[in-house]
Amino acid sequence: MKRNVLGLLLLVAIVLAGCSSQQSLQEYYVDNSENPDFIALDLPASIMKIDQMELNASQKEAVNSLRKFNLLAFKKTAENVSTYKAEKAKVKEILKGDDFVELMKINTEYGKGVVKYLGEEDAIDEVIIYGDNRDKGFALVRVLGKNMNPAHIVQLMQALQKSDYNGDELGEIGRFLKG
Repeated sequence: MKRNVLGLLLLVAIVLAGCSSQQSLQEYYVDNSENPDFIALDLPASIMKIDQMELNASQKEAVNSLRKFNLLAFKKTAENVSTYKAEKAKVKEILKGDDFVELMKINTEYGKGVVKYLGEEDAIDEVIIYGDNRDKGFALVRVLGKNMNPAHIVQLMQALQKSDYNGDELGEIGRFLKG
């Protein structure tokens, strides 16, 4: 009997030790996808219609490495300033995790942000683009793919600049991101 209790306690201890108290970015998305302060969209990469453009070989490789985009934006209002600050702090804490590798910082007239990735340098599984504007709120974009690499990200940005994609398919979040 004592052996069974000890075995059960050991199993519980192992399970608890394996659980992280830090919320993952995926959990954050799921937890806030129904929150009225957020706008959330999951989009297939095909919505960008990049495959219909004239692309060079490396741009085609970049497009083919994409699977989908998860977008989550917090729309700041006069009524939710304290919630905005709390949610922004949560996201920044998640993005400080050791798993995230920073590619670049963004500082534009529209706000500040960062681009990070998860995975190996030559086989990126997820690119995270975070940006915030103290007047409008913040947005998180998860670019999910298979074996992406930093050069793919540059190629993708070049392909998007060539496209006539205007963001209409993004609905409310497109209007939020445009300003």
